[in-house]
Amino acid sequence: MDIRDEIAKTAELTRKSCIEKRRGGPFGAFIFDEKSGKTIARGFNRVTSAHDPTAHAEIEAIRAACKKLKTYDLSGLSLYATGFPCPMCLSAAIWANIKNVYYSKSYADAAKIGFRDDSISNFIKGGLKNSKILKISKIKSPALDSVYDEYRAQNAHLGGAPY
Repeated sequence: MDIRDEIAKTAELTRKSCIEKRRGGPFGAFIFDEKSGKTIARGFNRVTSAHDPTAHAEIEAIRAACKKLKTYDLSGLSLYATGFPCPMCLSAAIWANIKNVYYSKSYADAAKIGFRDDSISNFIKGGLKNSKILKISKIKSPALDSVYDEYRAQNAHLGGAPY
């Protein structure tokens, strides 16, 4: 299928899921295989309907693609989204080894309809120092440290995490 058709189909499904059925913000995404011209999976914002702040369209699409392909590695695939992905979604794309992300609307566009992705991005860019947004503190915990130590020992032969 032509990418323009996939974009149009995702826009229509996003409209149905997010606007007509009011499942979340106007965000849709899909994972696309540029080589085969096929969509692997789609996702739509379900934050409010699922009561899950991580149920962003991009995360939903990545989860569905990983489940369908039975892998956490989406190398060679692309992510298409209605809006510029938030920091969480960009991180998920990086963890999934997606190298190409395409989007339609910017953070400024999202802000105009009440979303605050730009403030989260600015918090990260500012060194995570605004405690009014989030206070982050390192703790000393031998019990928690031991889990890392056990993992390192178990996977030493891999030279690092398997992903």
